[in-house]
Amino acid sequence: MQRVLFVCVHNAGRSQMAKAFFNIMAAGGGIADSAGTKPSTHVNPTVVRAMQEVGIDIASEQPKTLTPDLLEKFDRVITMGCGLEESCPASFLPTEDWGLDDPAGQPLSVVRRIRDEIRTRVEKLLYET
Repeated sequence: MQRVLFVCVHNAGRSQMAKAFFNIMAAGGGIADSAGTKPSTHVNPTVVRAMQEVGIDIASEQPKTLTPDLLEKFDRVITMGCGLEESCPASFLPTEDWGLDDPAGQPLSVVRRIRDEIRTRVEKLLYET
């Protein structure tokens, strides 16, 4: 069973979408979680709306802090385009970065594009295993 941790700085958008897609698409054949290096207090409401449009409710999710204990539970870490060395775990962990735009402050049309790109990448990730 694949265990994947999706990480972005605020854990309020990209990593939350990736976690939700992975856990649904894996259908018990894998498990994902998400975390941030500087987590927000809530999930981005535009991200919540974009996910609701595809039948996934992440409104009750809470951003959480990336910790060494959390990292130990996962086989693979995927960063979501955080790009800030001082805030991104890529500098001290073997990670894969998906280089995604940040949905923060973006209109719903842009968040939809990011959401769809995340879904496609999660599908490919699940297909690899």
